[in-house]
Amino acid sequence: MGLFNNLFKNENSSEKEEQNIPWNALTTLEQVNQVIQDSQGKTQVVFKHSTSCGISGMVLRRITTSWSTIDTSQVDFNFLDLLAYRNISNAIASKLNVVHQSPQVILLRNGEVVFHTSHGAIMDFDIKKFL
Repeated sequence: MGLFNNLFKNENSSEKEEQNIPWNALTTLEQVNQVIQDSQGKTQVVFKHSTSCGISGMVLRRITTSWSTIDTSQVDFNFLDLLAYRNISNAIASKLNVVHQSPQVILLRNGEVVFHTSHGAIMDFDIKKFL
């Protein structure tokens, strides 16, 4: 039975549980300001996700798998549900001077955007180059 569990991981497997990113949900404008401030000492990632978009869902699954091993002492991961908090997305676009897109990844360091990308290009993005 152990061999089959190793070959065919199921939904309850521990590997599935290990592939989690400790997302900080962005739900208030104050949090946006805090993320910008926190970027002075630690790289901040903002992932803007549309829960109704298939591409956004695919990108989220892909980055959850590939970024789950990143040392969180180097970076904070911030998640924005665009449908629930469009006003926050608008504030991010305005404060950071980055045109809104979905899905979108924005990296902040020292209060500045050091990188941003969207759609399928997110999957080609190597976050480790920025840490």
